[in-house]
Amino acid sequence: MPYRAEVDENLRFLILEVRGQIEGSQRLLQKPGSISVESFSARDDYIDNLKGVIESKSFSQIFHVTDSDKSTVDLMKSVLTITSNLERIADHAVNIVGQTQHYHDPSFITRYDVAPLYNEIYAAIDLIYDTTFSRDIKSALKICRSEFAIDDLYREAFQRILEQLRDGKNTEDLLTTIFIFRYLERIGDSLLNIGEAVISAAVGEKLKIHQYRALEETLHDLQITAPLSDFALKSIWETRSGCRIARIENKNGGELSRSAIFKEGRLKKLQEERDNIGRWQQLMPGLPPQVFGFQRMGENGLLLLEYCAGRTIKELLLNGTKAEIRSSLTRLTDTLRTIWLKTRKPIRSNANHFAQLLSRMEDVHKVHPHYNQYPGDQIGAVEAHSLNRLVEKAIPIESTLDASFTVFIHGDLNVDNVIYDGVEDRVHFIDLHRSTETDFVQDVAVFIVSIFRLFVDDPQVRTRLDAAATAFYEFARDFAREQGDPTFDARLTLGLIRSFVTSTRFELEEEFAKAMYLRAIFLLEKMLGHEGRPWEDFAVPRQALVH
Repeated sequence: MPYRAEVDENLRFLILEVRGQIEGSQRLLQKPGSISVESFSARDDYIDNLKGVIESKSFSQIFHVTDSDKSTVDLMKSVLTITSNLERIADHAVNIVGQTQHYHDPSFITRYDVAPLYNEIYAAIDLIYDTTFSRDIKSALKICRSEFAIDDLYREAFQRILEQLRDGKNTEDLLTTIFIFRYLERIGDSLLNIGEAVISAAVGEKLKIHQYRALEETLHDLQITAPLSDFALKSIWETRSGCRIARIENKNGGELSRSAIFKEGRLKKLQEERDNIGRWQQLMPGLPPQVFGFQRMGENGLLLLEYCAGRTIKELLLNGTKAEIRSSLTRLTDTLRTIWLKTRKPIRSNANHFAQLLSRMEDVHKVHPHYNQYPGDQIGAVEAHSLNRLVEKAIPIESTLDASFTVFIHGDLNVDNVIYDGVEDRVHFIDLHRSTETDFVQDVAVFIVSIFRLFVDDPQVRTRLDAAATAFYEFARDFAREQGDPTFDARLTLGLIRSFVTSTRFELEEEFAKAMYLRAIFLLEKMLGHEGRPWEDFAVPRQALVH
């Protein structure tokens, strides 16, 4: 492997130097005064230089590696992480030595047995070189486990020192000792990073040890016996939800017959998604992805889902043909009509758009802190007032605008969360944790605004997007008329206001974000201007739907 030849010698020397620093710090702890602190610290410069050489060679090779040689790129990324953490380990060794200068009694540390911690560190360091280039996951896991053992040993020492501090004797020396053990514990953290870097190189995607274990357990539950090193992971789809999403597939084919989606995030959110997928499967089998497995990981969870073939509506709107866009939107609207009719219940509901809006305003103001300072701006002949004042006036209006029926909605029906399979002529819904029974206009508003917020300069593409938003509105309006829903436009306007404002927290392009914000102001002004007249007569201003 060309890359190995470039860094082999430098990495080997770096590991030897770091091990030497660890050994030196242990010698000084076990025999105070046995080494010169100045000469020990001077070796740190050589380690820094070695780190710089390896980084320089690694980055240089990145520019000469073909896109197809992802395996080499993964190795380079792993080596960079390993190198950085080795240098950090050496720094911790220097800090341990520096702490010994604060002892009143230099032999005080000999009252504590540091050898077990150092033995764990040596065992892990000695595995690094061969494990890095072989990408041996078993050895990488051993390196990771050293961190757990070091944590346990640190915890025992900490409790002992804590008890002794209560006696009020040798306080300063005891505190110095705690700091020394703390640096040893932090070396364990760096070893964990190194082990995870090797695992990431092996599977082709950054993976933490807890994620690896959960994924391994999930595959085991599916009775897949192939080791995880036989699988490749690739991050897909940008997500603002806080979840990490990657595609996983067997490099050699075989036991996992279909590609799958590895999704890791907050436990509650993934539990909600798993449960909602089950409900969607009952309503319309094949519409959501199949759940292959689910694992708890403390406060997080891991969901393994079927990979749905096709392209997102977003991708089709931006890059698809007219025929593909027409087919995808037709299939989506037909599917929604079927679901809405199937789940329709004569129960009054209110989506509470303003409550949703206000709950997100803190995040909006983090990105755009000036959004309550727009009095005097104009949209046509309409003066734009501050959002907070207008919402306060409009909240009583919303409370009178209940829907006369509920349906089961997606909950986040944006153009990223609908996949169209052109071969099968069907759509799939993904990211379903917000699905619930409520007013269908919430999904309608989210979908329309998700089209609007696609930031595109090309006039032809923009025209295509505007036509799609208008067509979707007309579909939903026609459904409302069929169902005898006279206040559809008024309630949809509330949803548009909510989505326009909350979408600005994802948009850093100031003028484009402001365009969405001012549309919300414009719609609020329109609704307040209609107050006192029948809401059955209110119509969504068409100019608010398009650029």
